Amino acid sequence: MLAVTLLTARDIREIAADIGLRPTKQKGQNFVIDPNTVRSIVTSAKLQGHSRVVEIGPGLGSLTLGLLEAGHHVTAVEIDDVLAARLPATVSKYGQTSADTGDVANFELVNADALRVTELPSAPDALVANLPYNVAVPVLLHFLEIFPSLQSVLVMVQLEVAERLAAGPGSRTYGVPSVKAQWYGDVTLAGRIGKNVFWPAPNIDSGLVHIDVTRTHRDPHQRRRLFNVVDAAFAQRRKTLRAALATWAGSPQQAEELLHAAGIDPRTRGEALDVADFERLAAAGEGADSAAAPDTAAPGGASAHEGQQP
Repeated sequence: MLAVTLLTARDIREIAADIGLRPTKQKGQNFVIDPNTVRSIVTSAKLQGHSRVVEIGPGLGSLTLGLLEAGHHVTAVEIDDVLAARLPATVSKYGQTSADTGDVANFELVNADALRVTELPSAPDALVANLPYNVAVPVLLHFLEIFPSLQSVLVMVQLEVAERLAAGPGSRTYGVPSVKAQWYGDVTLAGRIGKNVFWPAPNIDSGLVHIDVTRTHRDPHQRRRLFNVVDAAFAQRRKTLRAALATWAGSPQQAEELLHAAGIDPRTRGEALDVADFERLAAAGEGADSAAAPDTAAPGGASAHEGQQP
């Protein structure tokens, strides 16, 4: 580990006061104030060697410094202009600077909306972030889609969202985010984070989600077909797939034929299918989704009807 000083609760409040920051729920601003929690998050990421990490929403820099302490290269993506302007100074003060240039070592900053980022200074092999609750799923799916160099992901999100992402078929919380995230790789719930390690403390606990990215080849047409059928299958959860997929397939009868072709009982509901089932169904229905309603997926493939709450 490098000689990096992690931020304490006092440091966080002093930096916030210095820049006139008052955290708001609208921006999902809850800053980690406990160094031990930061180190636990970095450990849970299971990063290999000196990884090239992209961090989304670094805020005041708690996790950024934790990643630098562990010897990783960090590219931080921050949408807030005030926070982005302050972060390099914080990293310089508490972290490491290059003896040759005086610049912050192993650190790059991108002042941009994460949902609009399509390129980074260096290709990341890991994503580690404390994601704002209100955009967590769209941002996660966007980065998985845009950056095929990612090999692993560790994100902290609202606990209910974490449980949904890691849920398996048949679970009450299994849904669109579950299938879409699991299409990219193995998703597991990696831990639970209490409210008291944040400032201000949120009303709910947080969860850590780890994704071991195994799908390195990502055909955008295959992804679109799969995500369209997933959106359709969960749009009306109580309906059988024969009924739920009628618009996507062209009619209830065509939906039934495609389901049989994929080896799926038409009386089944969407929450009973795993990723492999949806892949077979999407392959059987190739061309069917072109006749369906226009794709309503949000950036990164998060469907418009699928919010953060279960």
